[in-house]
Amino acid sequence: MWHVHHGAANVWILGSMSPLPKGITWRSKQFEQLLATTNQVVIPKPFDISIVRILWLLITQRDVLMVRGGKRLKDVMPPDLYARFAAQRAKYTADSDKWERYRPIIAAAFLQQAAFHQVGLSTRLDLGAAVRTLAGKHGVRVEELKIAGVRDFLDALKTMPRDTENACVAASLVTVEKDLPRLVDRAQAWASGNVERIASLHEPPEVDACRAALDEGTGASELINLVRRTWLESMENHLQGSGVTVAVVNLDMLLEKGGLLDELRAKGYEVDAP
Repeated sequence: MWHVHHGAANVWILGSMSPLPKGITWRSKQFEQLLATTNQVVIPKPFDISIVRILWLLITQRDVLMVRGGKRLKDVMPPDLYARFAAQRAKYTADSDKWERYRPIIAAAFLQQAAFHQVGLSTRLDLGAAVRTLAGKHGVRVEELKIAGVRDFLDALKTMPRDTENACVAASLVTVEKDLPRLVDRAQAWASGNVERIASLHEPPEVDACRAALDEGTGASELINLVRRTWLESMENHLQGSGVTVAVVNLDMLLEKGGLLDELRAKGYEVDAP
């Protein structure tokens, strides 16, 4: 955990990550010891994404999530990307028609999830929920930080340029084609608390290209900036007071150049690495 402090205020930041080893149970003695002296825990408010909500989205937001005009994925995805998609789909499902009705970025996400499952990775571990449970056990107040919701995600999809979507589809395909071993290594490093190892496992250039394209766009960049700004404001609010706060923040947001830790340092706060 990173320790950020200013005067009498102390904020401990626990980096969350996805995907992680399937079936992992997170438990930290160090974290539980810290909770004994903690005033509040800050966790991101989870998406409202129940089965009923998913069905509602598929009915009311079909044009955002699905290929329009009765077309199929192969009709709207660039031929080279579709050929790669089809080749990887054949590895992870026997259904040659699977995900054909979804727009490219959604279909690629489903394919990526199937690949994660095959190598023993999962995106289902909710570290925030585990921390909430431990905080309740120790009688520590929990603050849920409302960052972005399903509506924000849909708005970003609505305004996403085709070139940006294709760049991110290419990133997902590279992940499935050759980056799974790195993700497994990264997940195992997180489970053992090896931050240096995580930082040394660099993402493929296609992932960087996707992120750069999202940052340059309108809807997606607004959503990303909203997340960054909300976390920075929350951390600063807690650092202007006193006492001990524990926060659960996405690890990539912490480690990226110019990310949350760099911004806190630039504002004069002391940041101690794990």
